Amino acid sequence: MKKKIRNIFYIGTVACLGLFNACNTSDLNPSLEQSNREEDAVMSVSDMQVLLNGALNRMTSSGYYGRDYIITNEVRTTNTFSNGNSGRFLTEAGFLYLPSSVYMWDNAYAVIANANILINTDVESLEGNADLGLHIQGEAYAIRALAHFDLLKTYGQQHVGGSLGVPYIKEFKGDNDAPTRETIDSNIEDIMNDLEMAYNLMSEDYYDSSKEFLSKYVAKAFESRVAVYFGMWEEARDAAKLVIDSGNYTIISEGEYVDSFDQDGTGNSIFELAFSETDNLSSNSLSFIYRGGTYGDVQVLPNVENLYAEGDVRKDILGYEGELLRNMYKYPEQFSNVPIIRYEEVILNYGEALLNLGQAGEALTWLNMIPMNRAKTPDDPNEDPADLTYSEATTENFLMERRKEFIFEGLYYWDLLRNEMSIEKVDALQNIDKTIPYGDFRLAYPIPLSELDANSSMEQNPGYGI
Repeated sequence: MKKKIRNIFYIGTVACLGLFNACNTSDLNPSLEQSNREEDAVMSVSDMQVLLNGALNRMTSSGYYGRDYIITNEVRTTNTFSNGNSGRFLTEAGFLYLPSSVYMWDNAYAVIANANILINTDVESLEGNADLGLHIQGEAYAIRALAHFDLLKTYGQQHVGGSLGVPYIKEFKGDNDAPTRETIDSNIEDIMNDLEMAYNLMSEDYYDSSKEFLSKYVAKAFESRVAVYFGMWEEARDAAKLVIDSGNYTIISEGEYVDSFDQDGTGNSIFELAFSETDNLSSNSLSFIYRGGTYGDVQVLPNVENLYAEGDVRKDILGYEGELLRNMYKYPEQFSNVPIIRYEEVILNYGEALLNLGQAGEALTWLNMIPMNRAKTPDDPNEDPADLTYSEATTENFLMERRKEFIFEGLYYWDLLRNEMSIEKVDALQNIDKTIPYGDFRLAYPIPLSELDANSSMEQNPGYGI
């Protein structure tokens, strides 16, 4: 019997290679015969682009960045809760998940499968522009790193007292039928190596102004995120500085902030996933789960309104549907693109790295760059804008600013865990009965039972039994 992860590599990659048509989220489940010939079917750089499209489309699925990965992280914080309107995300919000849940495991490894075909392709042997082929290969390295990073954060034991990470898969059809879990440290090393390879392979000549494909400095933006998460402060500083010095990105102004989430390829977007009016997730999108009578399961907790001072434009993201406090303007439509990393995160990554490297004064300058661009212009010309800046650079202030800036984008949960903080019970509306302390076994997701059944070498996380 084929093992589960390996089956994903055979069955879960792009169906579009057979005819080399554009992929969409509904055609990513090819037959075994199609899958077995995918590596041999890469005959040109154009074929590589098709494979890359397939990887990006898999990332847009509702089980990954299209909805579930972002929402699962939001409902496990003091930002939101599930009201159960359609029965969705009650399990996740209550930390009640079971090994029977596959969650994002299959989708992430399917993305990795596509990336591995590209990474292991001999570009020089293909028809077409070899420089573009190498750039696409760099994009694949960055995607592989991000997917493994997401898997490690979700299933790794770094917050539950263990040492195990996830299988780091580097071949489309490897010889190992039963991959084992590697160590957390090994995963981190592989992720960082992949991101460095991505940066080296990608060319500035292929900068994508739409932000829907990966450009050279996306790799360094991802690297800054990974390094901050694991407290690798010198690496975080250096990676973020390269993005800043590229001059490719800007902090969005207060006047553009709210509308930026309804626009594609804005100046602060580093990388985003594409949706359109004809290719979107419809009722399975982020917009449907955050608001509206159809689903609208994810409500905002009352404490969120108090995060923002009067005059902070970010408060305008919030709104009421009747008496229900909602995220109204992030992911406003089912066809809105989904930002994966924004320039504001890189700015805060750089500042937090400086703080942890003993440069608190300079860190304060970078911390305040975000709130300086979030104060609304008063209607009265004689009135000064609100002062939203901080007087001191501290870890607490960086976390507060990150929470305010990236609310509803799925980052706050990971900020809590990387700082070894508990998931607090602050409101009766939350789906947890009491505070979940840091180190609780539920801070690592269970390895899917389907994976354990198919692979006797796979080890379950503590607390879930078998």
